[in-house]
Amino acid sequence: QVQLVESGGGLVQAGGSVRLSCAASGRAFSYNTMAWFRQAPGKEREFVAAITWGSGSTYYGDSVKGRFTISRDSAKNTMYLQMNKMKPEDTAVYSCAATSILVITTTPVTYEHWGQGTQVTVSS
Repeated sequence: QVQLVESGGGLVQAGGSVRLSCAASGRAFSYNTMAWFRQAPGKEREFVAAITWGSGSTYYGDSVKGRFTISRDSAKNTMYLQMNKMKPEDTAVYSCAATSILVITTTPVTYEHWGQGTQVTVSS
């Protein structure tokens, strides 16, 4: 059984920074690729960033390129999302997800495991 637990959300002012963490447990191959998605009220779930666990290859959604950085610590089985230069439109519930697929995918349905989500609110 794979379990993903997010932490680090909260309230931040525009222009500020927040780091999210996602701790993974369970069978290692179940999270060959991990990602962050976000969902704002009334909007569809949006891909934010993804990383392959083995090589560390990364991919970002257009709206966060240059501001967010995804990383992982294999020793801690933890993935991170460093969010800088935050904007009010970044306000959303951020969820981490994991898939056994070995390549990066941006489609939510391809991710088999999900965390409970953490709220990030950016004030203007």
